[in-house]
Amino acid sequence: MAISSADKRDFSSVASPATSPFGGGGEPADGGQLMALLALSHSPVEHRLYEAMYAETVAAHRRVGSFSVQRLTRLTRLSSHTTIRRGRAGLVDKLSVERLKDAGGDNTERLGAVYYVFSPEEIFERRRAAGMMAYPSESQPRATNATFGLAVERVIAHYALSRREAQVALCCAEGLTNIEIGEKLFICKQTVKFHMRNVFAKCGVRRRTELISRLLMQKDFE
Repeated sequence: MAISSADKRDFSSVASPATSPFGGGGEPADGGQLMALLALSHSPVEHRLYEAMYAETVAAHRRVGSFSVQRLTRLTRLSSHTTIRRGRAGLVDKLSVERLKDAGGDNTERLGAVYYVFSPEEIFERRRAAGMMAYPSESQPRATNATFGLAVERVIAHYALSRREAQVALCCAEGLTNIEIGEKLFICKQTVKFHMRNVFAKCGVRRRTELISRLLMQKDFE
């Protein structure tokens, strides 16, 4: 089955809890918030591949797994081999997985390239150590704040927002104006307004204050 437009755009079905909590310079985010942050830093395809690889290694009680294109096709139901290869390469570039040397020779891809799959907390630590931005720019600098972490998790888990809509929603939760959001995301004010209208509709709110309250309130919702 080829990847659909929804697969390319939406994060509504990719959030799942990680296995351990993590803190880094602020109040600790829990596992679900970490995975939500990770979903924002990955493309939808990359995160779909990461979740499949992570689940397989956790289930096997190992950190290493053999993940050929064919195996990832079965695990994710993505049929485009090119899309899978690019997504897998993107995970390597973002320090989410690491390809290990294997003895497959010319048959490496057929036998399955071997990867070390890092947990979400390890990924953020690796990025910091490498001098990379640990968290997505739209969730910086409050990514480890527990309250803002709730907003991140809710944006990912509860609403069918596109990647850009999620970015705009989190910037709004941070208290930025439309002009400031545009400057941060390098988009014009009219584009910000367009995304905000979509965010309001999907979140069932009519104004910014309602959106911010919905994303940051401590009590969970249905």
